[in-house]
Amino acid sequence: MTKEDLAYYRFTAPARIEKAVNSLLGIIEGIAADREINSAELSFLHHWIEDQQDVAARHPFSELVPQVLAAISDRCLTEEEKLNLKWVCERLSARAYFSDVTADIQRLHAMLGGIAADGKIHEAELRGLSDWLDEHEHLRKTWPYEEVLSVLTAVLASGKVEEDEHQLLDTFFSQFVKILDSKTITSPPVLKESSIMGLCAVCPEILFDGRSFCLTGESTRYSRREFTERLEAVGARVVNGVIKSLDYLIVGADGNPCWAYACYGRKVERAVELRKSGQSLLIIHENDLHDALADL
Repeated sequence: MTKEDLAYYRFTAPARIEKAVNSLLGIIEGIAADREINSAELSFLHHWIEDQQDVAARHPFSELVPQVLAAISDRCLTEEEKLNLKWVCERLSARAYFSDVTADIQRLHAMLGGIAADGKIHEAELRGLSDWLDEHEHLRKTWPYEEVLSVLTAVLASGKVEEDEHQLLDTFFSQFVKILDSKTITSPPVLKESSIMGLCAVCPEILFDGRSFCLTGESTRYSRREFTERLEAVGARVVNGVIKSLDYLIVGADGNPCWAYACYGRKVERAVELRKSGQSLLIIHENDLHDALADL
């Protein structure tokens, strides 16, 4: 770190403490989602704490960590202990430095890292994560809420985490284990054989008047011209590429509920990059578009 960077770094301490508290709360929620904490999860938490040496001695972090370690020392976190730690974390989070959305997204990143820390993802953990997502719907449109919800919906539909689904989840969630900085998640599309999961929003709210749409892949119902005419008739705007002002990228189904990656990879990749950078565009499955048009 250069002298100039160090001078600036001092002024970021409050923000770094805020992020550390938010991340710690997320990790606790992640590793304790199934109410048990194994040695791999404990190791992950200790490793994370060691990486926070720049804020470890600062209040309130210095007072919070001992409480956390004491609570999980028996490798079990009761509901009462979890609620107490959550209460402390939330009281210590001074939202003056971060918006609620930023703080909760930091928690979500940390939860995914905590769930994947031991390499084993159980249905109980996924149910706990699903409940958390339901309680934080204000994160919709924010990366990676929609992607995580999409994967969970697909996996939990069967009521059991199959081996191939476990591998998919582990691949996706493990990308968050690399301790939660802005560079996490380098390959968002989750491949399952020749198809992808975790990209299209689940039950999205689709508005038309003045909104911009782009289609990738082939539609099951419309030609490109018909697609444009149908949307323009309800006040929407159709563009050819994935631009910063785009509101919705529609993934054409082409008669198949799963989509071959090669058919639309470039536009999806660009849309994911924009979502990661903070743009609020949504990636929508064509069937949801048809449902929204039918409701008008």
